[in-house]
Amino acid sequence: MTSFQTIAVGCDDSPDARAALRWALNLANQVDAKVMVIHAGGLLEHARQERVTQNLTATVRRLANEVGIDSERVQLNISPGDPCSVLDRAAQSPIDADMLVVGTRGEGVRSAYLLGSTSL
Repeated sequence: MTSFQTIAVGCDDSPDARAALRWALNLANQVDAKVMVIHAGGLLEHARQERVTQNLTATVRRLANEVGIDSERVQLNISPGDPCSVLDRAAQSPIDADMLVVGTRGEGVRSAYLLGSTSL
């Protein structure tokens, strides 16, 4: 089996993103990898940044506890930019992700009408 040191997972706290996060946490637990939870703080988010950070932190903690992964191996990274660029940068230093996990869509139907599909 391929050895993974760091698994990056895109998370906007939507149901699909939470499913992707749970999957990445389970895999990381099995292969003893770190998980970097990546969130892109885009143009529409600056006004609600603090609330987004609090919600994502709570989601990451809850799912890490459910999976039973050591919280020291899970980090949240909120970076400015569009989701595609922010996720692409996760493969580069300093994160150097060996795997990138994403859900199927962004923040629900309304955002999809505004921005189109945000899947990669």
